[in-house]
Amino acid sequence: MESTCRNDLQTATTAAALSALSAEIVSCRQCSRLVEHRERIGETKRASYRDWDYWAKPVPSFGDPSAKLLVLGLAPAAHGGNRTGRVFTGDASATFLIKAMYEAGLANQAVSDHRDDGLLYTGAYVCAAVRCVPPGDRPTPEEQRTCLPYLVREISLLPNLRVILALGQIAFQAALRALAAMGVERPRAKFGHGSVYRPGAGLPLLMGCYHPSPRNTNTGRLKMEQLVEALKKAKTIGEEEERELIGRA
Repeated sequence: MESTCRNDLQTATTAAALSALSAEIVSCRQCSRLVEHRERIGETKRASYRDWDYWAKPVPSFGDPSAKLLVLGLAPAAHGGNRTGRVFTGDASATFLIKAMYEAGLANQAVSDHRDDGLLYTGAYVCAAVRCVPPGDRPTPEEQRTCLPYLVREISLLPNLRVILALGQIAFQAALRALAAMGVERPRAKFGHGSVYRPGAGLPLLMGCYHPSPRNTNTGRLKMEQLVEALKKAKTIGEEEERELIGRA
């Protein structure tokens, strides 16, 4: 009973800290190019979403504060997260990812249409390396550096985090920079689908995965079964790391 109460208190404390950080992220206006781009999209809209009130702000992370797995994407989609206000929600990449997360036992449903659709993650926390939609899906190096402290703080706030699954090269490099900021000396790892980097020093492992973008899924570079397998592998590694940590205690 005492252990349960202690875990509940930790979860509540973590959730409050993450909520405060999310509020800070949503109010961010540091990158003028991204601010102009996200707001212009929110005003012009896509014809099929003309009745939507676009979010058009930085998109906060979403998930389980007790997560062992952090799923890290690149940035919100122009008519996905930038429209709906929730990361990986309402676009083709989100449709592919959330179905895979459901199949891997990390989500309670296989759809992610809007931020009030009832989606919940168990054991997973989802965020993006850059929190605003960038022109051409290409954030500048300076924009990536500006957003990096948010990722570092989120990693630090998740008490049970054991694995970061980086979706794509940019997210993988962002995770490496975050690990460097947290004390890993010159972290070096090559991105590859299924590759695993162990930074040591009690920090989470980093695993690479192709991004579930239409460019990858429509060409067959990333199949549904491959993404499900990567998520299950990351989940299993996280559980193994947890057991090993408990065994050393």
